[in-house]
Parts: sequence; structure tokens; C-alpha cells
Amino acid sequence: MAPSLLDLAPVVPVVVLEDASDAVPLARALVAGGLPMIEVTLRTPVALDAIRAIAGEVPEAVVGAGTVITPDQVTETVAAGARFLVSPGWTDVLLEAMQASGVPFLPGVSTTSEVVALLERGVTEMKFFPAEAAGGTAYLKSLAGPLPQARFCPTGGIGPENAPEYLSLPNVGCVGGTWMLPADAIAARDWGRVEALAREAAGLKTLRAQV
Repeated sequence: MAPSLLDLAPVVPVVVLEDASDAVPLARALVAGGLPMIEVTLRTPVALDAIRAIAGEVPEAVVGAGTVITPDQVTETVAAGARFLVSPGWTDVLLEAMQASGVPFLPGVSTTSEVVALLERGVTEMKFFPAEAAGGTAYLKSLAGPLPQARFCPTGGIGPENAPEYLSLPNVGCVGGTWMLPADAIAARDWGRVEALAREAAGLKTLRAQV
């Protein structure tokens, strides 16, 4: 059985790229720092090119597409080489497209009813978004009792200061964030700094093991 998406790394870098030429060196820096699972969001026009470049030139990276909200985007991103899909929310139409894609996916939820609806459809791994605004660790703790079969990747408002608390929860497999990708480092193409920050984030796995 293939490993769960939620178990590949403690932190999933959420990447927003303005220049596709940055995709490969950025991905290499993240992988070198110990964060192989990379979510490239579809928030910019170069996202598909970035996914294609990482998939083709950084085979050790597990590149996926984020902010997937339509069936067409599912098709386009998988064709570009995305190995997983992440959505901020879900509908039946979008869920059907993700299920038919042949790659793992994390549909977004922020309410108990959405979680139960996904469990009814056989989906047990989800993105919890926007994590801090939707109730944070307190909300996830409250879900663990009645819905222990659901596991989450919380994203939204998470940084190095609160990531350990999320990762200590039994129903959290990993967290998503951008703190290892500061805008000034990307603009300066300071990949060494990105790698160092990624290594610190990857170290949260060791911290989690000690909780």
C-alpha cells in the first residue's frame, strides 16, 4: 500500500510562484531541506508550467496542485504531472473529478457536517482550511472523539510557533504553510535560506515524535 499523503512530511510547503523559472531551484531547495511534498497553488498563471517543470526535473519531489476548484483544473494539473490534489473546499462534482483522477487528494473542510459527508463517501483524509479562522487546534481536538477516522492537513494561519501544537494532535498528519518561503527570499532567489528554513520545518517531525 502506498504511504498516506499525510505521512510524507510533517509540513507541506504551499508555493505561490510568479515566475516559472523559480520552480525547479525552489523545489530542489525544499527537497534538500527535507520537505519533498510540495503544493503548487493555482493562484498564478505560471502554476501549470511550474508543476510541469518540477515533475520533469526534480523527480525526488512529490509535486501537487493546490487551490483546485474545478474538474478542468483536476484534468490539467494531473496532465502537467501533479501527483496529488488539494482543494480549499469541495462539491460533489469536484469530488467526483478528484476521485476519478487516479492521484491522491485532500478536499478542504471547515465544518463537522463537511467531514461527515466526506466520510460517507469513503474519504478519510482532508485539508482543514482555513485552520486558524475555522477554530484551530481546539476545533480539531473536538472532532477527534466522535470522528476518529478522519485525518487532517490543517492549512491557513499556521507558522513555526503554532505548528507543533497542531502536529501533536492524533488526527493531524501534517500541516501546510508558507513560512519557509518568505517573499524576500524568493525575490532574491536565496535558495540557501529556503533550504535552511525547510530543514527547520522538517525538524518538527522529530519534535512530534517526542510529544
